[in-house]
Amino acid sequence: MKTPIVEVQNFWDRRPCNIRHSPKPVGTRQYFDEVEARKYFVEPHILRFAEFERWRGKEVLEIGCGIGTDTINFARHGAFVTAVDLSERSLDIAKKQAEIYGLQDHIRFFWGNAEELTRYVPVKPYDLIYSFGAIHHTPNPKRAIEQIRSYCHSKTVVKLMLYYRYSWKMLWIMLTYGKGQFWRLSELIARYSEAQEGCPVTHIFTRRQIKALLKRYGFAVTTCRVDHIFPYRIPDYVQYRYVKVWYFRWLPQPVFHWFERYFGWHLCVTASASNTGGPWHNSV
Repeated sequence: MKTPIVEVQNFWDRRPCNIRHSPKPVGTRQYFDEVEARKYFVEPHILRFAEFERWRGKEVLEIGCGIGTDTINFARHGAFVTAVDLSERSLDIAKKQAEIYGLQDHIRFFWGNAEELTRYVPVKPYDLIYSFGAIHHTPNPKRAIEQIRSYCHSKTVVKLMLYYRYSWKMLWIMLTYGKGQFWRLSELIARYSEAQEGCPVTHIFTRRQIKALLKRYGFAVTTCRVDHIFPYRIPDYVQYRYVKVWYFRWLPQPVFHWFERYFGWHLCVTASASNTGGPWHNSV
């Protein structure tokens, strides 16, 4: 049965993603500085993937902006950003962050459902459409990707991060919580995919699946890379200490990075929108 979108909204309103990345009072400059530093310390591949400096003077549409860390960095590097999220609480924090850094004039915020984006965000073409860790949490990712087509011109770049099916994280969840009960995969992945347990819906993708899905809606995948394994012990991490799990502690860094490239949790996909055929064409 399809998960109601309101359940997804309520989950992220209760605890926006990364909101506990700093113990400082939420909404202060010190808080936002620490959130950014912590986020990019544990997920440095975001900087390589987003290429913030590349989009100076360009129009960027960010789907699932959360509390706005990436949003701010696009704007800080000179992009004009349209940021949308389903969580009203996340948007309130993101707007406050834009004010703190004096970037309000570079960012427009919209509340909206990615599956019905054209109802909430005025349709216009963008140079970059970026979504990091959001589309896999909507009940119908196919519909969200279909909606993206309405915001593309012939040179639009699309960058999506989705969770990878053949990842260490997936195996760890199945062994730790599922005791090898792979028929419970969808339920367990949703429940334990995030730091806060109980996410209503989480989809995982293979390279082949996401390439086929994007092709269906007229996108051509240019790069499809796997990255990111979280190596730290959770009890220490939540206390702002970075202590690696014992088996990662003894793993040489080159070997660990090799492991990330093949079994990482993040499937980072870059695609072009140059294809003009496909079922989306009549609606554009």
